[in-house]
Amino acid sequence: MTGRSRTRLDRVRASLGIAQLALQQIEDDLSADDVDAPELAAILRELQEDVDVPGGLFPMLAQVVSTAARRAEQIEPDRDGDASCPLHEAAALLTDNAGQRLNWAARSLDPQGDVA
Repeated sequence: MTGRSRTRLDRVRASLGIAQLALQQIEDDLSADDVDAPELAAILRELQEDVDVPGGLFPMLAQVVSTAARRAEQIEPDRDGDASCPLHEAAALLTDNAGQRLNWAARSLDPQGDVA
């Protein structure tokens, strides 16, 4: 691994550490005894469709995985899709499956909270 690659990997590790701390804070907030159905629904919606920042957690994760898939397409041996196809599928699962299920759960908890 080159020095540049090590620095890149170090940045990724540091960024993941920051993300883990942020996600731990969200988990702590979700565990609070006073979280009611409308608030839980609002938090779930934020994870899927943050209104202040384009995207949301799941779409952003899918974007990162899609970027890895596109890079894998360029460097995988024989360009056979052994690496890139599973990555593309993982990105789709994040948005199509996980994200949709968050929306369903939020709608079930607080149907009035849906933005028209």
